[in-house]
Parts: sequence; C-alpha cells; structure tokens
Amino acid sequence: MEETLRMYFELKQQQKELEQALDELREEIVAKCGQRESGEVLAGGYHAKIVHQERREYDDARLYESLPEAGVWRLVSKADSAKIASMVKLSIISEEALKGTYTSKRIQSLQVKKI
Repeated sequence: MEETLRMYFELKQQQKELEQALDELREEIVAKCGQRESGEVLAGGYHAKIVHQERREYDDARLYESLPEAGVWRLVSKADSAKIASMVKLSIISEEALKGTYTSKRIQSLQVKKI
C-alpha cells in the first residue's frame, strides 16, 4: 500500500506541474494569436486559433419565474445550460420566455492541431 500511496502522490505532483506548464504555454499562444487579426498562427506543422463562444449564465430566480409551469422546474431544478438548451429544442420552453433570465458571457477557447 505504501508504494501505491507514493505513486499516487508523485503522479498528483506531476499533474500539478503539467497543468502549470500548460497554463503558461496557453497564455503565450493566446497572446501570439491575439496579435493577429485572424486570431490564428501557423508554425511548423501546427495550427493554433482562438475560438470565441457565447455561454449563458442563468439567474435561478428569474428562470423559475419565466417557466410556464412549476413542474418544468423539476426537470431543471437548477439553472443547467445544457438542460435548458435541450428544453428549448424540444419546445418545452420558448426562447422568448427566457429573455432576461440570463447573461451572456464570451469565452475564449484555444485550439491547437497538428497539420
């Protein structure tokens, strides 16, 4: 058991170091991509680009008030963007009813591919 615990501890340490190194590299790549109008960089056999996404962050109280019936709240129970999007697709909730229940947040995602 001591060997298992030692190995687990060492791997967790390596994981922390790798995550820190990845964060530093990501910041450098995002800075380089951000300097270009296209938001893309080609270097050697690699292609990096910044992709922007819109994410909704729902206000539970406002969302609850906008739902057509209390039974629908049980399907959601907490503002879960994926569940809400599915309910909109299934026409359980209308996009119109959701107006004012969320704020949009722009997220930056980095994609690096080997070409």
